[in-house]
Amino acid sequence: MIDAHAHLTDPRFAEDLPDVLDRARKAGIARILTAGEDVASSAAAIALARRYDDVRAAVGVHPHRAAAWDTEAAARITELAGDPRVVAIGEIGVDLSGRSAPPDLQEKALRGQLAVAALLDLPVVLHVRDSGEQVRAVLRDGPAVRGMVHCYSEGPAEIDAWLQLGFLISFAGTVTYPGSERLRDAAIVVPAERLLAETDAPYLAPQNARGRRNEPLYVAATHAALAHDRRADLGELAARIAQNAQSLFGTRWEPGSPA
Repeated sequence: MIDAHAHLTDPRFAEDLPDVLDRARKAGIARILTAGEDVASSAAAIALARRYDDVRAAVGVHPHRAAAWDTEAAARITELAGDPRVVAIGEIGVDLSGRSAPPDLQEKALRGQLAVAALLDLPVVLHVRDSGEQVRAVLRDGPAVRGMVHCYSEGPAEIDAWLQLGFLISFAGTVTYPGSERLRDAAIVVPAERLLAETDAPYLAPQNARGRRNEPLYVAATHAALAHDRRADLGELAARIAQNAQSLFGTRWEPGSPA
């Protein structure tokens, strides 16, 4: 199994990250992507990926921090993305929940980072909260990129629009919640070759750990829920998801890639 999106640089992992990773390994989690939220956390993500062979990094400026996107940030993210442990630009996107940066600054940061991804031929990790239509419009208007929609939160009707843009769809622990029928309906219609699973740790623990700090170990519950809802064999689904991540992230995702 793999965890396609986590935040291992979060302070909630500061005291016991080695134990967190050891529990994940024992549960069969072979690879974890830790995503940056700004320049500092992106650099920290790379440091973790260099230290632990089963961790890879994404670098980027989150929509919450979009006000920090400027020429200097663009240069630093571009520089950091050259590290061989970096497999994607992210976490980037637009968040219209009302708790993020002003929308115009979010779109400016998104467009700038899509340009970096296209320049470096790296996939993107998209944060799309209450903003699917807007982000898809930006993608259609911008450079050709590939990537994943992290922590998918729309319904089944929007899946085809993402597929037409070439994106993979990643589900988090929210798909296990009793009230998430719409998400489960969406998970059923995603083609197997476009499916990913993640934790978004330390956020969004699955139902069997709800209320606790999330960690990569719990991506197993999301895999199990997806297999159940799709009426698929769990082992075969986990292998397919791992293969999808490998195809998206490329040779840098492979074990033993240069540190």
